[in-house]
Amino acid sequence: MAAAHRRLERLVDLGIALSSERDTGKLMDMILLGAKELTNADGGTLYIRDENQLRFQIIRSDSLNIKMGGEGEPPPSLPPVPLLDPEGRPNHKNVVSHAVHSQVTVNIPDAYDQVNFDFSGTKAFDQKTGYHSTSFLTVPLKPRGGDVIGAVQLINAQDEHTGAIVPFAPQIQRFVEALAAQAATALYNRELLDAQERLMDAMIQIIAGAIDAKSPYTGGHCERVPELSLMLAEEACKMRDGPLADFSFNTPEEWREFKIGAWLHDCGKVTTPEYVVDKATKLETIYNRIHEIRTRFEVLLRDARIEMLEAMAKGMPAAEAEQRYEAEKAALIDDYAFIAECNVGGEFMAPDKVERMKRIATRTWMRHFDNRLGLSHGELLRYTEPPRSMPVEEPLLADKPYHVIPRPSDSALFDPSYGFKTKIPENLYNYGEVYNLAISRGTLTEEERFKINEHIIQTIIMLKRLPFPKHLQRVAEYAGAHHETLLGTGYPRQLTADQLSVPARITAIADIFEALTASDRPYKQPKTLSECVKILSFFKKDKHIDPDLFDLFLTSGVYQRYAERFLRPEQMDRVDIRPYLGSPEPKPAPETAAQ
Repeated sequence: MAAAHRRLERLVDLGIALSSERDTGKLMDMILLGAKELTNADGGTLYIRDENQLRFQIIRSDSLNIKMGGEGEPPPSLPPVPLLDPEGRPNHKNVVSHAVHSQVTVNIPDAYDQVNFDFSGTKAFDQKTGYHSTSFLTVPLKPRGGDVIGAVQLINAQDEHTGAIVPFAPQIQRFVEALAAQAATALYNRELLDAQERLMDAMIQIIAGAIDAKSPYTGGHCERVPELSLMLAEEACKMRDGPLADFSFNTPEEWREFKIGAWLHDCGKVTTPEYVVDKATKLETIYNRIHEIRTRFEVLLRDARIEMLEAMAKGMPAAEAEQRYEAEKAALIDDYAFIAECNVGGEFMAPDKVERMKRIATRTWMRHFDNRLGLSHGELLRYTEPPRSMPVEEPLLADKPYHVIPRPSDSALFDPSYGFKTKIPENLYNYGEVYNLAISRGTLTEEERFKINEHIIQTIIMLKRLPFPKHLQRVAEYAGAHHETLLGTGYPRQLTADQLSVPARITAIADIFEALTASDRPYKQPKTLSECVKILSFFKKDKHIDPDLFDLFLTSGVYQRYAERFLRPEQMDRVDIRPYLGSPEPKPAPETAAQ
């Protein structure tokens, strides 16, 4: 009774331990070793079902000192046990496959007396090693309400007092069956969780890949930033003194949480239209609207020629009429060339050029066709002016009410619970022709610049709405702070240094450095490694990134290892990191910030 009581206590302890273990390798080790302990068996094997075969996962033999598979080791490289014979029928010749098919425990006192199962392989092994396989106990692993997922096979039960090989006692068999039931449920649940994690990881990588594929301007950004983030985080976890000494990821769950945050740091870009990100000219939307403007100039030119011909018909000398026409033609060509130049954009558009553009815009042309025909219902809603009878005199360039796309008043941007402090433009878009051509720098309007920056806002909104489990609660924080600065001048929440966690600061450095070093951006030439490090140092000086992490980024060689993996050979040059270490006086950051 005392032995039975001990086994019962041990069974309870094993059940508790199995239910709390998260590592599959450890879990399988606990199952096999627990079964060996309950039965005092010399050896055992754990099999896991894989389609129509049983794969060896762990093999143990005390007397032969065999230890294969288990925690931290790959499974034994042995041929699996087939569950079907060559004709496709259930394999009942092998005792393990029979136990799985029949879902029953098989207790064999002596394999050498057994005629129902094929033990020829066992006997060959015995002859080769000098071992003698006698008693076998094979128990299928079947979770409650599910299919058999594997089996445990124990070999050579030993008498507790003499050590002699004995059959597995029926009362001990019951303990093993109870353990197997608990073990099967634990393994099944663990596999379900692992499968869910694999599915989640695959979905995250699909989203990241879709973002990168949307536009050539993003390249492999969403894939490379997590790589660089993990490299720097690993170095930060090694620190034992200094400002980073208290930082560490102590569990696989913490690492996973950080990795997911890095993978999803730009997930909000799925809401950013490509035509905004890729906007190459001021009048570009889905297409370049300079073609519409050119058509109006063509109309004015033809009107001028008609006027010339009409004037000649009324008696004006041909030379005078043609001279007036040529002067008007030259003026139109010059004005269009100027408007086309304005459309291209650049570093700065002087006020006098804006004024000339606006003067040109006041010229008029005659429209003879209804501009409401062929429009969608939604587009017609923006045409709030009453219809006018044709023909209509129109300005050459105009900002019309229908050019303005209002911002929905119920947008989550205005939800105070998110804590967004970024200035939000009144309108969603403004396609006004004069408004766009008057852009002073680049090609983007205020609304479009906000739409691009809004990707981080949408990242936070999307991730906050996901029901992450407790161990992934900080994903949104890690993903949503890589555009913040230590001074509270970043966006979208203007967080300060004491509000930014180390993982969030790590992702900020990775995000900027990846963008600086990327060679797959069609809008810029690839920079050398030394140029990228120098530019990143300006962010440190301006306290836009963490100075201690930046120093570690350099001294640990992370920048170099990342470069060797992802930079082109022509970008690789020598970097002297000494000028960038320490705490120099801040200087203005250049306008070469990561896009």
